[in-house]
Amino acid sequence: MGENESGVPSPSQQDKKMAYHKVNADQRAQGHSPYLDSDDLQATALDLEWDMEKELEEPGFDHFRLDGAIQRHLGHSQSPDLDLEPIQPSSSPKGRFQRLQEDPDYVSHYMRQTPKSNRCSFFQILKVFCTALIVFIFGIVIGYYTRKKCPSPPTSQEPNNPHLYHEILKEIKAENIQQIYRDLLRSPREDDVDIAMKILVQWTSQGLEDVRLVNYSVLLDLPGSSSNTVTLKNSGECFYPSGQRCNRETKMLHSQDLLYSYAAYSAKGALEAELVDVQYGTVEDLIRIQATTNVTKKIALLKLGQSPLLYKLSLLEDAGFGGVLLYIDPCDLPKTTDLADKAFMVSLNSGGDPSTPGYASIDGSYRQNRLNLTTLLVQPVSAVLAKKLVSLPEDTVQKDKCIPLQMPATGKKIISLNIQSVTTYKTISNVIGYLKGTVFPDRVVNTEHSLPDRYVIIGSHHSSLNTYGGQEWASSTAVITAFLQALMLKVKKGWTPDRTIVFCSWGGTSFGNIGSYEWAEDLKRVLQRNVVAYVSLHNPVRGNTTLHPVASPSLQQLAAESQSSNCVEKTRCPGSNVSSVQIQGDSDYFINHLGVPAMQFSYEDIKTSENSSFLSEALFPVHTTKPEELDPSFSLHETIAKLTGQVTLQIASEPVLPFNALDIALEVQNSLKGDDIDIPQLLALASQLRDTAELFQSDEMRPANDPKERAPIRVRMLNDVLQSLEKSFLVHRAPPGLYRNILYRLDERTSQFSVLLEAREHCKLHLSNETMQAALSEVLNSISSAQAYFKAGLDVFESTFAGKK
Repeated sequence: MGENESGVPSPSQQDKKMAYHKVNADQRAQGHSPYLDSDDLQATALDLEWDMEKELEEPGFDHFRLDGAIQRHLGHSQSPDLDLEPIQPSSSPKGRFQRLQEDPDYVSHYMRQTPKSNRCSFFQILKVFCTALIVFIFGIVIGYYTRKKCPSPPTSQEPNNPHLYHEILKEIKAENIQQIYRDLLRSPREDDVDIAMKILVQWTSQGLEDVRLVNYSVLLDLPGSSSNTVTLKNSGECFYPSGQRCNRETKMLHSQDLLYSYAAYSAKGALEAELVDVQYGTVEDLIRIQATTNVTKKIALLKLGQSPLLYKLSLLEDAGFGGVLLYIDPCDLPKTTDLADKAFMVSLNSGGDPSTPGYASIDGSYRQNRLNLTTLLVQPVSAVLAKKLVSLPEDTVQKDKCIPLQMPATGKKIISLNIQSVTTYKTISNVIGYLKGTVFPDRVVNTEHSLPDRYVIIGSHHSSLNTYGGQEWASSTAVITAFLQALMLKVKKGWTPDRTIVFCSWGGTSFGNIGSYEWAEDLKRVLQRNVVAYVSLHNPVRGNTTLHPVASPSLQQLAAESQSSNCVEKTRCPGSNVSSVQIQGDSDYFINHLGVPAMQFSYEDIKTSENSSFLSEALFPVHTTKPEELDPSFSLHETIAKLTGQVTLQIASEPVLPFNALDIALEVQNSLKGDDIDIPQLLALASQLRDTAELFQSDEMRPANDPKERAPIRVRMLNDVLQSLEKSFLVHRAPPGLYRNILYRLDERTSQFSVLLEAREHCKLHLSNETMQAALSEVLNSISSAQAYFKAGLDVFESTFAGKK
């Protein structure tokens, strides 16, 4: 096991340790960014010391069990852990031929000793000589064929096998996805735990043996017993959020839609004040308004879109507003939708259980009293009601041209806003299923169970709301279940991926990705070390016009390659550009707190205006967005399932992680382009990062991807470097609604780092450059950390293999 009988590491192992310890010494000498040493990155930034004894004691999947987690196996009785026999590699990493060389007694013990008698006849001498010669020749033959048959990195199946992927993906069919979708919606909607149990039963029935139900008690903000209202004080007219007048008949006919048209975690109460039109709530809008109006305790009429809602609300709160009416301008909606008379729901929660910010909601955790996450009274309303409030006619389309809504300059509108909601603790459930990978042969395992190497997470979600987003969750779950179904057909024939695939269906997504946050916070240290990628299936079909692939820079090339081979309807995905932009859904924690590369494929409608970004923050009622109407044949669902399946299989099965280091450096350089960014030190660092990444790509990645040159130790070292490439780009703090991972831009319209764009806007508002200097420092430290990381990786390879030679 790498030690002699006295417990002292072997010389070869000491050499490896010295090579790896050299890296940390180099890093400390260079004095790079403090963010590499932060608590968030401590477990995963370039820690290539590889204490082999510690590796051997690393816990297996037992650590994935949570206190308070419920694991149910249906159809048979089974212990919580799978009692698998340890999976032994097909041969020693050294090979049998090397063992012949290391053990001098391996051959000599076959030789007979010379007779002690001095009266040895000629025939006896000849007999001994012939026997020794035969044994010698026999040993050479065995050694030759043994070494010839010993593979370089012995794995469970032939690496990089497109035929294998095709065999699995061809079993994904549109009709199967449609059937799964309908089965999920067949029974009446129940609470979160019941939905999760239904998914658990489906996954277990497909043959996935290790499926667990993980529950958390979290603080939810739910609608009150009566709907919120908006009253025009000038006329005394009372309206529900949808724009319908307040009366008993309307309340009875549309009770659920009315109740769930609210902003979760908004402040509660009543406010009577002047209505101020702030348009999209940009810094320019606020500067213009504050020049002529005292906005203290006023109510802002705000359009959703263009930038994250939480960011815009933070600006309004700082300006002194007391309330916000939120709506979507009809000119920003896709022409294929009819949502003008529909109110919607939004969440003001940035992520996780509000009562346990930054730590998991497990039994015994301290619960903070955070009933409201803002001082603003926020109420979403329909575009129809917004038109009434600004005194505009119903029809704002003239000669095929849409006129954006805007309040007339003359006349004041006094309104009364009444918001009631109830905060209460509820149980939300995650469904977590493990398809365990094989043990990598370059690691010797001294545990009761075999230890999978690394984890690829693929996540969908199930809705916690009774009427909102109710069919989108079924679409998401049907796609992930269809992929699991196809995968298990191959698993039943004996195939397993090299890396473990973790299937997740998250609860509490509508309230701020609560389920994924709590699970990841609970297992943060394990996930920091072991997760290599997150593949998202958040609302895969939200339109039917164009394919929208999003991937972190290191995965953009893989996403583009997947499109070229798996698009069922070629006309609807003609090599769409892969971008690194902010997305909605449960990938949030993995991107912004763990620095894990992520990817998502989805179908959307073509944006009608440049302000259409972030409209997906709004959740509309079930009957307004039916996947069956968007994709009657479910062919788009099939395309998403195959694209997602392709990238998941490659990440889980390729010996070398299919990440592109150079694309990260190129993304950094592109984000620094522009006349307004001319910081020589930043540009010089970005150029150095590109040079180092190119060297890393050519000197280390290319040889490792060549089976003739591939060595297990090199592959393992390279994968550890690739796994943590993006962690250097997590800034310490980001404005509300903006990603901490600066590699992701706000949207397709912007090309620069979002933290720099926001800092520039902040300078305009507060006439100070302190925020800009702080943002530049964050970006500078991130690039410096990444450069040090790449350089340290190269030094590790050089010192390790130079020592071996």
